[in-house]
Amino acid sequence: MTEQRQAPQADEIVRVDGLYKKYAKKADWAVENVSFSVRAGEIVGLLGHNGAGKSTTLRCLEGMLPFEGGSISVCGKNIVKEPVAAKSNMGFVTDDHAVFVKMTGMQYIEFMADIYKVPAEERAPRLAALEKVFALGESIQNLIASYSHGMRQKICMMGSLIHEPRLWILDEPMTGLDPRTMRAVQDFMISYAKKGNGILFSSHALGTVAKLCDRVVLIRKGRQVLEVNVKEIMARDPQFDFEEYFLQNERQA
Repeated sequence: MTEQRQAPQADEIVRVDGLYKKYAKKADWAVENVSFSVRAGEIVGLLGHNGAGKSTTLRCLEGMLPFEGGSISVCGKNIVKEPVAAKSNMGFVTDDHAVFVKMTGMQYIEFMADIYKVPAEERAPRLAALEKVFALGESIQNLIASYSHGMRQKICMMGSLIHEPRLWILDEPMTGLDPRTMRAVQDFMISYAKKGNGILFSSHALGTVAKLCDRVVLIRKGRQVLEVNVKEIMARDPQFDFEEYFLQNERQA
């Protein structure tokens, strides 16, 4: 395999170059030669069918999985060589909503704030701003074990944002959310990106992707087969059917 390297751009928050990942020596590549970037102010979608390699790509980017080839940098920090510095710039919400269920919601937020060294005087105002979006209310004082699926999604999102990361990574972020919270999260994603941050998320909700994303990257069977600037296409043709476009390209890939 050859590692593809491109010159980094000044506004890049994430750069993935020639990523290769497999789970066993004799197995097929789970991810093969995937390259993309996320720039400041952008929302980028990572699309593909189940098992395409989206979650694997995200977990490599976040530093949860080692990989066999390529490079990943976050805010100019290499995820392998400078893992702590790279991870300090990101917040990650997994699709399984992994969280410490024996903590209360508030204890979890404080734990995450401690991990990311959020100054004590900044925690209350940040939490108040997040509460306006996620609306956990008094439930934040309850054990996470008592939370519904949607409430666990909310507390995971809040914990991933308490340090105001430059990069917010979400794997199927809308799963389990009620319609009000779903709309609030979508509006928050747009405003968060406009502040100069980057968002990378995977989703099967093509309508949401078309509404939110500046660009999308399509992966099939571990290989990157398409990258589309959605905003440019929609600007040229407001009637553009992104869902049909995606489905046709997914079948052809």
